[in-house]
Amino acid sequence: MNENKLKHLEFAQGVINRMAGNSFLLKGWSVTLVAAIFALATKDGNPGLVPVAYLPAVVFWFLDAYFLRQEKLYRKLYDAVRVKKAEEIDFSLDASVFAKGVAPWWRVMLSKTLGWFHGAVVASIVGAQILAKVA
Repeated sequence: MNENKLKHLEFAQGVINRMAGNSFLLKGWSVTLVAAIFALATKDGNPGLVPVAYLPAVVFWFLDAYFLRQEKLYRKLYDAVRVKKAEEIDFSLDASVFAKGVAPWWRVMLSKTLGWFHGAVVASIVGAQILAKVA
């Protein structure tokens, strides 16, 4: 395999790894912030704080969908570079040309991967609101 082709693949793989890392961090921050808001609501005896947890939960869900979609775009780019001839390697990392082959961000947001995780976070907020009204 050509050295330029390997380098181009390494560049694309680096972006893919960063997107996956960002997604992982967002999930951690989402759970941490929601749990912190629950802790504050419990400590202060103020159940009115619980709805505030929707903001970080939804924002991180949107961001996670964005990063997962970007990761999918760069996987398409990686596959395209993989089959290119050595003389066609241009080191372009413009993955936007593959946008038609990847689901829009809102469909990625509702995918099994993100829907179950972030849906569970939102469901826990709903559950906490219900428990706060009952108690």
